[in-house]
Amino acid sequence: ETILVYKLPKLTREEIKHMIGVQDIDLRQTRFYQDVFTEGRQEGRQEGERIVLQRQLERKFGPLDAGMQQRLSQADADTVLMWSDRILDARNVDEVFAPVS
Repeated sequence: ETILVYKLPKLTREEIKHMIGVQDIDLRQTRFYQDVFTEGRQEGRQEGERIVLQRQLERKFGPLDAGMQQRLSQADADTVLMWSDRILDARNVDEVFAPVS
């Protein structure tokens, strides 16, 4: 699976199926497809959470500076969730981004 992904990145699903002689398999049922699909959904959800948090921060506190935008874009899912909780009670943006004590 990994070899196909890295060695044939520009081929379509149909081209790969034809090349390896597989005609009657539904690639959506393969473990590889399911793993990629699940990972893509998770990444999309996390990106959506970052976007919503950024919108909330900007609405409540005004535009974010470049450093805060970078911290938000690089934050892991748990950190984004923590910041999302903090925004409810924060009086300023620094309280949202404050380190965990």
